[in-house]
Amino acid sequence: MQDEVREKSVALTIKVGKAGGRLTAGLLKWAIRKYLAQAQNPKIHHGKQTVKQLVSQGAGVQNIEITGKNIKSFERVARKYGVDFALKKDPAQGKYLVFFKARDADALNAAFAEYAGKSLNRSAQKKPSLLGQLSHFKEIAKNLTRDTAKNREKGGALNCETGCKENPAP
Repeated sequence: MQDEVREKSVALTIKVGKAGGRLTAGLLKWAIRKYLAQAQNPKIHHGKQTVKQLVSQGAGVQNIEITGKNIKSFERVARKYGVDFALKKDPAQGKYLVFFKARDADALNAAFAEYAGKSLNRSAQKKPSLLGQLSHFKEIAKNLTRDTAKNREKGGALNCETGCKENPAP
């Protein structure tokens, strides 16, 4: 009985070892095929990317110079129009260079037109500061006096800050 159990366990171990070896070999072949396919067809980046990635795509690259107050809003508009671009800050002048593919010139012009319209509308419609409004209304609330007649009608106590000496009985 002991010998039979030992033989079965050895047979099972050999089967599992062979299947595991085949599985490992199959996975390695699959990984090598994927790696070679990726090397032949590199991933093409879209949207915001580095200048190196943009240049490596083979299309002609152009650039324009913009000031950098609202770069995030420009990025939103450029993503909306599907423009492949790269931003590079010029530290000497404090301006940004926007690199883009030559074939994206028309889309970039439309994106810049919308971006300029948004930035002009934002500056034209300056909303008043909430903190300024809050401080203004605090001052108004401080200057208001409480109406003691209103408290008398409801049967409440008089406001003693106005000079009353005693509370009237209800």
